[in-house]
Amino acid sequence: MAASLNAFSLVQTVNKIRTTSLSAPAVVLFACAGGGGGQQSVYERMRKQNTNMIPLQPVWMGPLMQSDSRLTQSARVSFSNSYTFARTHTVNYGNWHTVNFLAGNRVQINLIAPPYIQNHSAAIKDGFGDASAEVKYRIASGNAAHGNFAVTAMLTESWPTGSYENGAATAAYYPTLAAGRMWGRFDVQTTLGGALPTGRIWKQGRQIGWNTTGQVLAGRNLWLDVEDNATFNYGGPFDGKTENFLTPAFFYVLRRMEWKPTRPIFVVGGGMQIATSAFHAYNHNLIPELRMLF
Repeated sequence: MAASLNAFSLVQTVNKIRTTSLSAPAVVLFACAGGGGGQQSVYERMRKQNTNMIPLQPVWMGPLMQSDSRLTQSARVSFSNSYTFARTHTVNYGNWHTVNFLAGNRVQINLIAPPYIQNHSAAIKDGFGDASAEVKYRIASGNAAHGNFAVTAMLTESWPTGSYENGAATAAYYPTLAAGRMWGRFDVQTTLGGALPTGRIWKQGRQIGWNTTGQVLAGRNLWLDVEDNATFNYGGPFDGKTENFLTPAFFYVLRRMEWKPTRPIFVVGGGMQIATSAFHAYNHNLIPELRMLF
């Protein structure tokens, strides 16, 4: 990887991208997320990796539900609150987000700890869900001066570590292709992928997931977006049924202009999944989230 940017070259980079991008704060969001020290310790090399990605990809915000087609390094604290027609309330602590690392400028590794699921039901015990890991590979991308787009392939594997049937019956693979394009303050991102269990298809079925997000930079530090999350079921108990949600969301960047590039950036956000299809596992799902880019 290239040597870390010093303060002067970092300012030059931000100014150069600013002339062709939507605004300096959006660029600085990712510029400040990386490390700027000149030492070559493991810590310093890790901290500068978000900075090294600035010239290679757009500067939008990662969506709430669907996968980001860019590569970033961050930690995410998230949980979800879903409600059904029968007034069943389920809380997912973790929401399948933990921490992700950059391994060079083309590979990202996501480590996803098992979430804890509280069912608020006498019939279903509380317990941990499945553990999983994901690898993302950047196929092609460009910043505002080079197309402002990103195309990435990813593969997730989950393991049946859930307790009391709070996880899947078997391991599963989730291949996904993600892409996005940005125009000024507005961007569109989309993913297409599948859920492929390794066994017991009669019980679990297979799914194709198609997500699309429209996003706008509404203020210096405020992003607004709307996601459409669709799942098409094949085989299993829900064969032929389609589930769809609309998910309005927001993200606010907690930072000050004078913060040094070595300082991590925090993002608070959240959204609400709202069922729009006749078939759905829950009516709505409230999702608050805190991100730290480091």
